[in-house]
Amino acid sequence: MLVNYSNLTIRNATTADAEQLALWWSDGKVMAHAGFPNGLGQSAQSIADNLKGDRDDVHRRLILEINQVPVGEMSYSNLGDGVAEIGIKICDFSAQNKGSGKLFLSMLIRTLYNDLGFTKIILDTNLNNHRAQHVYEQLGFRKVRIRENAWTNQVGELQSSVDYELSPQGFRDCTK
Repeated sequence: MLVNYSNLTIRNATTADAEQLALWWSDGKVMAHAGFPNGLGQSAQSIADNLKGDRDDVHRRLILEINQVPVGEMSYSNLGDGVAEIGIKICDFSAQNKGSGKLFLSMLIRTLYNDLGFTKIILDTNLNNHRAQHVYEQLGFRKVRIRENAWTNQVGELQSSVDYELSPQGFRDCTK
């Protein structure tokens, strides 16, 4: 995948990105919202090995760039029956809260619907991640359910999450 909008780019992650992903994933501040406040500690080599298995029709890890500088990552997984599950992290804190996340999401969602033929997109987020929930709802995602105390993070704390879904008819593309 290669999608451009203004100074933003979404591109397939390659083995050359493994070192950057390892740095981000080892940073507990970056990974805390995903349940890993101590980071993942995954090696660049194991990440590179995993990236070799990415395929457009199954699962793809993506790199987010602003002015050709990596600032975060996205992914999508094909769950079958036209459903894609997505995730996003703006890992460079200086790039957060500037509206690029909403633009990156719009770029990805438009591509998943128009180019890859998906008919529904789902995601979940931590119940405490109000900033993400606000963005998802601005794009037209509908809150499906809240899962209270559904999982335990890396340090043993119970966490709750919110499930969202989006249909093509409900999508509000902010790049238009």
